[in-house]
Amino acid sequence: MHSDRLNILFVSQMPASPPRIGAQARMHGLMTELAQRHDLTAVMLVDDEHDIEECRTAMQAYCRKVVLVRNPFGRDGMPKRLLQLRSLVSPLSFERLRITADVVRQTLDDLLGSTRFDVVNLEFTFLGHYELRKAPAGEKLPVLVVDSHNIDYDLARQYAQSGDSLFRRLYSEVNWRKLRKEELGTYRDADGVYLCSAADERRLLEEVPEARTAVIPNAADIEFYRPRADGPKPDGRTVVFFGLLSYAPNVDGVIHFINDIWPRIAASHPDARCKIIGGSPPSALLALAGPRIEFTGFVPDLRPHLAEAAVVVVPLRLGGGTRLKIVEAMAMGKAIVSTTLGAEGIEAVPDRNIMIADDVESFAARVSGLLGDADRAADLGRSARHLAESKYAWSSAARALEGFYHTRLAISCGTDGKAPTLRQQQRCAEL
Repeated sequence: MHSDRLNILFVSQMPASPPRIGAQARMHGLMTELAQRHDLTAVMLVDDEHDIEECRTAMQAYCRKVVLVRNPFGRDGMPKRLLQLRSLVSPLSFERLRITADVVRQTLDDLLGSTRFDVVNLEFTFLGHYELRKAPAGEKLPVLVVDSHNIDYDLARQYAQSGDSLFRRLYSEVNWRKLRKEELGTYRDADGVYLCSAADERRLLEEVPEARTAVIPNAADIEFYRPRADGPKPDGRTVVFFGLLSYAPNVDGVIHFINDIWPRIAASHPDARCKIIGGSPPSALLALAGPRIEFTGFVPDLRPHLAEAAVVVVPLRLGGGTRLKIVEAMAMGKAIVSTTLGAEGIEAVPDRNIMIADDVESFAARVSGLLGDADRAADLGRSARHLAESKYAWSSAARALEGFYHTRLAISCGTDGKAPTLRQQQRCAEL
């Protein structure tokens, strides 16, 4: 059974490749591995920020068929703000409004009506209101499996409590409740849900105890991200943070680090410098740049920047899932200092594979200690690399996902001890 070649449709509100943010890295990593043993088709929306032909070319390298749909609502700036205002008086969340369009529905209907898939893999839940269990006449329906990158309504609820402006907090307070209803509805309807961490799995099962779940952790391309003998060496003074800088948890974490933690590090290490790597930084972040604080913007290759870093920091206070930045930094053999939340879902042993600190003084002290002890930083980095090799390769994650697909295909009638959903009863009648 596990050797059967599957026909899998991936559906997402963003293209998987080229991977430039964490969500894309997860999709790209799993899909490229699965494509070695299965037939992949992709239907994905493309916002204006992406080059649609670049995405198409990148994804055609591993997908049998790629259908990219330009998102009519995928614009930043004023159009996004107007849509957010519209969402305040709509029963739908902003996230659902921005991907609800006739062209999306028609594209999915046409493909599902003409091609039979074994599995429809939905990324996130925002497209969950479309009818994704369809097949040509006389063919069996596919199983629907959802990749929960985060419990998104929980993130929105966190923003409501800690937003940087009154408007953002009020907006999030209204939006997260609608998002919760939509997200949980998609989880309940799915044949299976896989999550990035055991903590997110517990959160989901508290809300939807009947859900069939699996943990498929984030991982890294451990051959691409690896220490190289001919690469730059740690310089002993550079502290690096990397991640998409339009993402609220990253923005909050960087502001917290620069304002509250960095001054303590800089005082004890006058030659230290802070490098913040990531695209789309808001003006509030750029205003924090200085002689020893650099914002690089997007970089096409993280590896040389990580190679020369003395320490990688993950000072996150908001978020869910697991951080790609941690597993990629581990694969590069870097010493990492993170908050407990930042490292959630990573099976790392504090002070062996990673350092954990949740208050300002402890975080600064751990970073400063590593800047002053290159041997300790190297030991921590080697241990982190070993952990990445043993637990966080995309090949292992994809094999686990493949097994989950086969289990969902085989056990879709409630034979795993849980009552079948109405959707599963319908599928069982066809088997």
